[in-house]
Amino acid sequence: MVKILYVEDDLSLSYVTRDQLEKRDYEVVYCDNGKEAYDVFKKHIFDICIFDVMLPEMDGFELAKKIRVENKHIPIIFLTARSMQEDKIEGLKLGGDDYLTKPFNIEELCLKIEIFLRRKEVSKELHDSYKIGCYHLDVKEQKLCLGKKERTLTLKEAKLLSLLTQKENTIIKRENILINLWGKDDYFLGRSLDVFISRLRKYLKDDENISIENIRGVGFKLNINS
Repeated sequence: MVKILYVEDDLSLSYVTRDQLEKRDYEVVYCDNGKEAYDVFKKHIFDICIFDVMLPEMDGFELAKKIRVENKHIPIIFLTARSMQEDKIEGLKLGGDDYLTKPFNIEELCLKIEIFLRRKEVSKELHDSYKIGCYHLDVKEQKLCLGKKERTLTLKEAKLLSLLTQKENTIIKRENILINLWGKDDYFLGRSLDVFISRLRKYLKDDENISIENIRGVGFKLNINS
């Protein structure tokens, strides 16, 4: 299911928009201020962000700047009551991908979401490989290479390493990893996850600048020292 981070301080508008998005089978995580939204973003994995510009505690522009430090690729759509061209340009410069001026049509918003999701799928197909320190990971072929040395990974190993790499130097919560890879969070799958993490540490041991850190009671972080 597509997961959307939606930030809007107008409660009436947010209720209607959430209802319409959920009717279209999107999972919507809602926040009413920028500071809360940034904290939530760091703890979960989203497919797309929809931000109002005028938000309490941290406005949408500042929120987008912080999000771009964490994730350079996630689509960000601004919702703005401002009609000034300068504000729209500023939003795009700060990392936004598109904008809608309020009042907006829900069908137009959904169309923009679908366009970005299609682009994301194409991008995944074209860039399903990662550089991890001295290693190269090919997720599709399930290969981890170090120079001419090549190791074949299981699909779960490849996906787990890909997930950690996408969020390198950032903590990913255990439950988020479990739900992403196994579809649910329970004790026995948690033990399986620990086994997979141990294997990945062994596979990556030839690069001393790489480590997978266990944040006790929270999750894991792939550290890559440049």
